Amino acid sequence: MITSIKGGEAAIAASQRLLAKRRRGNPTIADLGVDQIREQLSLAVDRVMSEGSLYDPDLAALAIKQSEGDLTEAIYLLRAFRTTLTRFGYAEPVDPAAMVVRRRIATTHKDVPGGQLLGPTYDYTHRILDIALLRASSDDLTDLAGDSESRYEKEAEDDAAEPGPDSVAHALTKDCGLLALADIVEDARPDGQSKVADITRDPVVFPSTRDQRLQSLARGDEGFLMGLCYSTMRGYGRNHPFVAELRCGDVGVVLTIPELNIPVGIGTICLTECQTVHLTTSDGALPPRYTRGYGLVFGNSERKALSMAILDRSLRSAELGETATYPGQDDEFVLSHCDSVAASGLVQHLKLPHYVDFQAEMQLLGQMRADYAERHANPSLKPTPGPDMITEALSGD
Repeated sequence: MITSIKGGEAAIAASQRLLAKRRRGNPTIADLGVDQIREQLSLAVDRVMSEGSLYDPDLAALAIKQSEGDLTEAIYLLRAFRTTLTRFGYAEPVDPAAMVVRRRIATTHKDVPGGQLLGPTYDYTHRILDIALLRASSDDLTDLAGDSESRYEKEAEDDAAEPGPDSVAHALTKDCGLLALADIVEDARPDGQSKVADITRDPVVFPSTRDQRLQSLARGDEGFLMGLCYSTMRGYGRNHPFVAELRCGDVGVVLTIPELNIPVGIGTICLTECQTVHLTTSDGALPPRYTRGYGLVFGNSERKALSMAILDRSLRSAELGETATYPGQDDEFVLSHCDSVAASGLVQHLKLPHYVDFQAEMQLLGQMRADYAERHANPSLKPTPGPDMITEALSGD
């Protein structure tokens, strides 16, 4: 065993040099800068920040570059770096109702107070490769300067202005769209807990609370959440929603300085918020109504926020008196397997040496085969190769 791993440190160092060479690629092509990744691969940056639980576009872009675009590895890098940081305070809860909106839609009504704001989205594009991007240069993009985005931002600021307390727009910014004006959707109510859980400090316990679930889903792998969300909509859980409100934009972050007890704005972050409504039959105590799902994630991550909202509602089955039958309704199944860092670690550890484990299993298999041969009187059964036989075979003896 010692001989088989001798020289491993030198081999690992050589592997790391080869990795750096592969990451750089063809040296005749300009190196890809972190600033280019941050600005031109913004959706990838947003996903890494969201699942890495650290809002820093530069570090997320660096992680993407270091991992050669492997987003799961980039998330791992950012999450690991986050654990080295000192927590010096807690920000006040952000208010998505005060968001400076870049994009805002509702699928339940065509005309909503404040209007629909399509903004930048792939929803209405043809899924056809744009060959022009192969030869795009800064000269080709000059016509985009001064585009209508500034107008969108101005309209968003006007929409975000605090309306009168009795206006329809006020209800829209504070709740679940036009549906909040009628008694057909459940009230937004807290869990009744005095303290919000922090899953970065304390492990999730089952049955979980909603705050634990929302935090876990926000950090969860987008593909896994979307697959489970898809399963609940296809029949593995009765869970077909409508999007009451989906918005993306910038929100101010406020930190109260403990020594002075003064709230101070420390910057803005981009968030995507999604509120879904789901038709729920009555249990007899209340009339039939819509129930809610909620998603909130870093950056422009609409697919993640929507999947999160649908799964949030699906995981409320026990709270709403529904029978949890399918995987998407089981909080322990969903929350224990949605974290890409944990999943990647367990899967990829299989590539590391397992010599001792395998030899122990080979001995067990040999004993099982010997017992089988004895029971069936089968002397022609070939013996299980042991460590000595494998060594001889490798040496050519």
